[in-house]
Amino acid sequence: MASATTHSPPSSWRDGMSSDNITGLVLALSSSIFIGASFIVKKKGLKKAGASGIRAGVGGYSYLYEPLWWVGMTTMIVGEIANFAAYAFAPAILVTPLGALSIIISAVLAHIILRERLHIFGVLGCVLCVVGSTTIVLHAPPEREIESVSEVWDLAMEPAFLLYASLVVTAALVLIFCFIPQYGQTHIMVYIGVCSLVGSLSVMSVKALGIALKLTLSGMNQLIFPQTWAFAIVVITCVITQMNYLNKALDTFNTAVVSPIYYVMFTSLTILASVIMFKDWDRQNPTQVVTEMCGFVTILSGTFLLHKTKDMADGLSTSQSMRLSKHSEEDGLNGSEGIPLRRQESSR
Repeated sequence: MASATTHSPPSSWRDGMSSDNITGLVLALSSSIFIGASFIVKKKGLKKAGASGIRAGVGGYSYLYEPLWWVGMTTMIVGEIANFAAYAFAPAILVTPLGALSIIISAVLAHIILRERLHIFGVLGCVLCVVGSTTIVLHAPPEREIESVSEVWDLAMEPAFLLYASLVVTAALVLIFCFIPQYGQTHIMVYIGVCSLVGSLSVMSVKALGIALKLTLSGMNQLIFPQTWAFAIVVITCVITQMNYLNKALDTFNTAVVSPIYYVMFTSLTILASVIMFKDWDRQNPTQVVTEMCGFVTILSGTFLLHKTKDMADGLSTSQSMRLSKHSEEDGLNGSEGIPLRRQESSR
């Protein structure tokens, strides 16, 4: 009996797609659909608000009175809640890369609803993202069995993760106090570095908090443990810091460049943090790990291709700016989207 088990090990599909992984996968896919759709609905709301008031791109807030914008905002919140729940069921190495699918949803809906042309290379980028996501899903490790939030706290207190967290906090503080005052307006990696570093810790805390809530809802109250509230404080602190510096990056640099760089750094550091804290790769063989990495690289390639084609479309719009300026104002978009990276230097 023992020898039969050794000769026919379970396949990666059966290992990876446990019921928890399937739940996490469905939640992550739902999150991508809601978040991807929310960008389109919010943009439609911005267009309606911009037609009758001051555009958001030039500092107006008339969109706050537009119901369609609030529908988009609500859709995004639902997507974020689904993403939060996904971390409670599936490992970060499965959930985080699937965030790229929201880019596909957004691009396809923009092509259909907003008539924003999707270049042939954009279609190829979408295909690459789907192939890479499918590869990761099929080879994702099973979720670690955890019975209390204290177990997650013990994992976070292990020397390897404490070293990682210390390095992340130190690097983020050095960037904030030493580099941002001098280089924040001219070097894109400074702001994005802070967002990505802090973001990797926020995902680990979100996952811990999600596990605590899942166990609480199943009858094992975790809200009585101080560790649950400690993770909640870390989540709030990290998310506020992350959003603050991401907004600074988006306000200073071209969005089409910020998004893919942030996605790559944030996802890479999150996977690294998850591997260190939850030891995801300990439950896999080298072939599965390499396959997952290949899937991740495929998603990165598709993401860059999608944003590159957006740059090509922006360049086309810039060359026809005299003819299309009226339409771009109606879109409620920031007219500086297509300006090169160090756009503030050019105005000095």
